[in-house]
Amino acid sequence: MEILFSSDLPQEDTTRFEELIRRAFRLAADIKQLQDPWEVSISFVDDSTIADLNTQYRGIAAPTDVLSFPQDEDDGEFGQAEGLPRLLGDIVISLERAEEQAAEYGHSLEREVLFLAVHGFFHLMGHDHETPEEEQEMRALEESVLKELGLGRD
Repeated sequence: MEILFSSDLPQEDTTRFEELIRRAFRLAADIKQLQDPWEVSISFVDDSTIADLNTQYRGIAAPTDVLSFPQDEDDGEFGQAEGLPRLLGDIVISLERAEEQAAEYGHSLEREVLFLAVHGFFHLMGHDHETPEEEQEMRALEESVLKELGLGRD
């Protein structure tokens, strides 16, 4: 398991989220029976950057909290060169949006960032929330990971 972290936010210390995200992704990978080696990247950005990406890739001219870019989007198969990690894709999180949502929902920034990261991870694994059934399944997966880390909704 390799997680590549980056941040476009020099004023923010996003390293505080890294170990928690690693633990969450290990749990999520176990749930999905994802075998090592695999790799995912996570970028922390501001609302302006994620709004640009949202416009470019989804045609929605507004910021959002998290975007996921699965590596296997076209054919449903993960590409993996022999001896190299399986590239799952990229997750982009707006830290500004996460801060707003944490305050709105009355929980910690760590829980919100972790939720967004796990949400993005399950998107990379092929889950979606286009129908009520899909949303219910995805939320149950997300909550099981958060609960295991002591950050579930009680």
